[in-house]
Amino acid sequence: MSSFKFPCRFLFLVTFLLSISIPAAWAQARSSLPQFEITLPAGYQQALTGRAFVMIAKGSEPEPRLQAGSERSRVEFMARDVDQLQPGQSTSINALTLAYPLRSVRELPAGDYYVQALFNVYTKFTRADGHVIWAHMDQWDGQQFNRSPGNLYSKVQRVHLDPLAGYNVRLSLTKTIPPVQMPADTQYVKHIKIQSKLLSDFWGQPIYLGATVLLPEGYDSHPDVRYPVIYEQGHFNLRAPLGFNPDPAQDAPSATLQRTGNMPGSAFYKQWILPGFPRMIAVTFQHPTVYFDDSYAVNSANNGPYGDAIMKELIPYVEEHFRIIRQPYARVLTGGSTGGWESLALQVYHPEFFGGTWTFYPDPVDFTRYQLTDIYADNNAFLAPGFDPPVSERPLERTEEGQVIVTMRQMSQFEDVLGSRGRSAQQLEAWEAVYGPVGSDGYPRPLWDKSTGRIDPQVAAYMRDHGYDLRYYLEQNWAKIGPQLVGKIHLYCGDMDYYYLNLAVYRLEDFLRKTENPAYGGSFIYGRPMKGHGWHPMNQAQLVQMMAEHISRNAPAGAESGWKGANSK
Repeated sequence: MSSFKFPCRFLFLVTFLLSISIPAAWAQARSSLPQFEITLPAGYQQALTGRAFVMIAKGSEPEPRLQAGSERSRVEFMARDVDQLQPGQSTSINALTLAYPLRSVRELPAGDYYVQALFNVYTKFTRADGHVIWAHMDQWDGQQFNRSPGNLYSKVQRVHLDPLAGYNVRLSLTKTIPPVQMPADTQYVKHIKIQSKLLSDFWGQPIYLGATVLLPEGYDSHPDVRYPVIYEQGHFNLRAPLGFNPDPAQDAPSATLQRTGNMPGSAFYKQWILPGFPRMIAVTFQHPTVYFDDSYAVNSANNGPYGDAIMKELIPYVEEHFRIIRQPYARVLTGGSTGGWESLALQVYHPEFFGGTWTFYPDPVDFTRYQLTDIYADNNAFLAPGFDPPVSERPLERTEEGQVIVTMRQMSQFEDVLGSRGRSAQQLEAWEAVYGPVGSDGYPRPLWDKSTGRIDPQVAAYMRDHGYDLRYYLEQNWAKIGPQLVGKIHLYCGDMDYYYLNLAVYRLEDFLRKTENPAYGGSFIYGRPMKGHGWHPMNQAQLVQMMAEHISRNAPAGAESGWKGANSK
């Protein structure tokens, strides 16, 4: 049988054509991949390490970077870590980069959009525990990556994006977010900022703590009077405590006030200065970390000794510089949400130092109800247990009527895009930084995998055994600390808390109501029906009056009482 042989020249030609066409096809495929090039201008003075973002919005107001800061936002954004980006160089983000709320820009419908880039700048920290990490140093903004001073961003561009046709959008980081403008001190409101030696030693960088102090009417005209103090806990802000505000134009929206039961700040101001109103000092703290806008006011492996810094540096500084009655009966606590957990934790961890807490809708105080997850018994944070195969996504946020807004899976994806290695500066990873152990890489070891939801039982056990599950801590230590907590714990929560935080409060109440020798002697009040996150059964003025009565009842014989009569005439 005869055979046909290709001439050598033909084989050479085929090989040559393939050598051209295959790489050309690859190049064409790569060029059609949706892509964004982010350039650090040549005139910039240093290389940058951090996280590069691209935001894609349907509208231009506010600019896209300011639309992308919430898990509820529908603005598409994506990000990647960048190491030592040199001036004049670019980094690329493309359709393979994880995005939110869609997983890839390939899923974005073709159309006209407004696009903007942002670079979240990281600092190198050489910590006292031997770990070296890179993270964003708070710039007294409370870890708001899209508003943080020193971060770079581009001009907004209006572009047509078609994932099928492909595109390559070039964005240049030509703008820098300016420093925070500190509020001016007034007759009533004073601001403090001090460097913490404890925290600076731990982080290997200067770390600052702050406080905003609200003084009572007549403080200057009664120089010999000392006052009780309200330590109000909460997220980072530079506003006056308790919503105090003489200017009606700065009042919170009426819908917010109606939902929470608070009074406008200007109305509270009028109460604060009335003759006969309790004369007290109120203080809020500023203690942002590299992982969140707030440290939760406790020591932790990842954040460092924030609890010690607050108790041994910040509070002594405040009490030395203002005329505060430095006795436990005259120190009371309050706060909601993050501040709710903190106010309860400070009271529980330091029962001999504080005289009572009025805690509102706290973050999980029992980790068998870590929102809807039992971190000790459940295997997965994303899927409700008890189904085979799993059929139900676990919610994270709802409305007062029960409509789910965000799931645990979605929130985990949101945080995963905002920052790798626990650096999202968002809620779930903030808890991991506060409550959990340090991973082998020096960053917080996650409680669950952000892509699968699989829970790490060793991390859960660490959180419990190191005292961050407050119900468990109280149960284990009641015989020792219970006598110092009698009558000091008062909790308030809506029955339809948006984040399911009421479930953990119920479990804490179940334990405390069964306490004996001594009985806890406090109170739990629930908002019903359909009262959500932020609900209060009293306004700020009523809360202050309630605290003042509690302080008066518990003051020892011969205690200072000038504050009761220190009223302006």
